[in-house]
Amino acid sequence: MPYTTIDLNADLGETEGDYLGLLPLITSANVACGGHAGGGQLLQDTIVAAIKSGVQIGAHPAYPDRANFGRLSMRGQLDNLVEVIAMQITVLADELASRGQSLSHVKAHGALYNDAMVYEDIAQAIIDAVSLSAAGTTVLGLPNSTLNRLCVEQGVTFVAEGFLDRAYMADGTLVPRSQVGSVLDHESAINQVKQLVTDGYVTAFDGSALPLEIQTLCVHADTPGAAQTAGAVKALLDNLGVSVKAF
Repeated sequence: MPYTTIDLNADLGETEGDYLGLLPLITSANVACGGHAGGGQLLQDTIVAAIKSGVQIGAHPAYPDRANFGRLSMRGQLDNLVEVIAMQITVLADELASRGQSLSHVKAHGALYNDAMVYEDIAQAIIDAVSLSAAGTTVLGLPNSTLNRLCVEQGVTFVAEGFLDRAYMADGTLVPRSQVGSVLDHESAINQVKQLVTDGYVTAFDGSALPLEIQTLCVHADTPGAAQTAGAVKALLDNLGVSVKAF
């Protein structure tokens, strides 16, 4: 598909001040809700800064595992996963409401995100949590994933997400962070975005061509040089005639 607009999002509020360099560049912020990181004063500071920057704000819930930054799967370990996710979304939605703002979207973090792309029970837990805490809110995830399919089947608005700083497996899932080369350096990230926008595919980890149709691109705040890469991507998109706009 020819791209005319793309949203640029970032996962923020995970470490102190991680939003400072990225908020001027992005159009959507996914704010950590305390499950894997953030919460409390950091969550409030991130929201205030995001509102001032005029970006739309979404919740970034995770498995409740701060020790491992939410990057280890807890599938099958929590009987109350729906409630755990819903509570995190509610924390952010309530903080936004107290400032006259509304929740834009929900994007899971880390292992919860990855599990929801593959496993129906985790994908359904996210959908049920959104319904419980913020009915009608848009859900972000990988295109052609289990979460994508279930959202479509159940009438939940879904926005397909791509990653500018992560490598892909041939099946469209992300290369596990435990593997060397899973996080792209600056030059590789720029090349991946250019390939996606101009050719409609990215080169997967095994060298195959992976067709992708996305509406938003994510940059991780904890990727080295994240702000520099996001700025370069925004300039690249502008040169290619693609406007960076909120979805």
